[in-house]
Amino acid sequence: MKNRSFVAQLASGLLLAGIALVLTGCGQDIYKEPAYTFAGRPVPPSQIQQRVLASYTSNGTSGGLEILDGLRDIRSNVQNTIPVYTISGYSGGNPTTILNYPEQTVGYVFSSSDGGLTAINYSKEASAGAVGSYSPTTPSVAASADGTRFAAAQSQTGQIILTSNGANYNLNLPNVDKVVINSGNTVILAMVRNSNSLYRIVKVNQTNTPVFPPGYVDCQPLILPVFCVVPVPGTYDRPSDVSFSLDGTTAYVLNCGPECGGVQAGVSLLQEGALTVDVIPTALPYPSVMSVLPVANPIPVPGGVTEALSNGSTLYLAGQSQQTLLANGTLANDPVNPLLFTGYLSTLNLSTYKVSTPVSISDGRHSKLIFADDNTMWVGSQQCASGKRAATNQNYNCLTMVNLGTNVAQVVPLNIIPNGAATVAYPNSNQNQYYYGSLTGICWVQSFHKMYTAYGGQTHVFVTGTVGTPGAEIDNEFVTIQGTVLDVAYMDAVTNGAN
Repeated sequence: MKNRSFVAQLASGLLLAGIALVLTGCGQDIYKEPAYTFAGRPVPPSQIQQRVLASYTSNGTSGGLEILDGLRDIRSNVQNTIPVYTISGYSGGNPTTILNYPEQTVGYVFSSSDGGLTAINYSKEASAGAVGSYSPTTPSVAASADGTRFAAAQSQTGQIILTSNGANYNLNLPNVDKVVINSGNTVILAMVRNSNSLYRIVKVNQTNTPVFPPGYVDCQPLILPVFCVVPVPGTYDRPSDVSFSLDGTTAYVLNCGPECGGVQAGVSLLQEGALTVDVIPTALPYPSVMSVLPVANPIPVPGGVTEALSNGSTLYLAGQSQQTLLANGTLANDPVNPLLFTGYLSTLNLSTYKVSTPVSISDGRHSKLIFADDNTMWVGSQQCASGKRAATNQNYNCLTMVNLGTNVAQVVPLNIIPNGAATVAYPNSNQNQYYYGSLTGICWVQSFHKMYTAYGGQTHVFVTGTVGTPGAEIDNEFVTIQGTVLDVAYMDAVTNGAN
């Protein structure tokens, strides 16, 4: 009896141990949470540690924000019990732009269908409410990293809508098309469509008898003004954007030139300290703010420039130059033939101020430049099918990968020739086998050798190197989003400058 009792006890013990082991396996913590997250950031509700935020629209009036797992390249959890993660409380209809500030664990999303600018709390993965309301056709919005200032260029009404510490100021500037705010929230600049002028916003001293800056364009409120728009003296040629130096000393005004109907593309270098909101002009003519250089300022960029990115010693410049396609398929300056633009990447040495020989990249309007792993840089553009590459039967897609070590540029997807044997790996819903479409969003998943993109309205992921062929595409089946993907951002980047 004792032996039978012992055997029964042993069997029961083994059974219980087995059950416990099974239960433990079922409850296994697949998402390992670190004891301390980077910079003290809280573990988010999704528990995903490498999050890519993707904005999408279903029909132009109904959209949302999805969170993708940038480590595993999936939109669900590993167990597949949660099919999708979304930003709760967000309801923008056409979220075209994500302004990403991972250091502050916040982002701002602009929806062009309703004009709403919404704050997104990355820690809670939820909407933090509206921070601005603009016209639906607003072409440009900007936000300070600290969340105290927002600006929008409303071209239809000819106004800069400035929100500062919760108060709104409608500053008149006809045909305003672009606004920028520097990283220190001390400089606010504005550009006007089809113009060679540049403007800035100044904060006037509040007294019972305020003094309006001479030569001002507009001040608001009119009775007791707080902010004014004033011109910035200098030489410009269709300025379309402004980039700021990493040390906070220089503003690089990007002169679009011929690409925007002007004469000469180039870069005008300005003293950033002279452009701050608290530097108020007191007399006409305004003193020069152009930086003193050993070369002519502005600096001509023959390859064109609409986007710039600096690593501290080199300013990378992406743009287009104009060429003419002859009947025999060659290019020449012939005013009788159709004019074409073709994409180039140039570099400006910030010590010698010499511009390099341009390197051929994707055609189209360039608006994305980002560094990535494996010493690569990626360039994105829009509307590439009407340039030189398409006309001369080359790969005319809108994404370029540049190896900074060898200075070799490759259009991505790789090795695509119109009507050739090679086709794109994962066609979008239009089933075009050779062209994805415009590149409207891109982000670098740091240290994981991959780039996420909003490419032709869908999510596409590419390898930077090391773990595969540089420029190769990862299967996007499990990060495909139902709808049209408009923008992407890496929520867990180390710094704001990584996006």
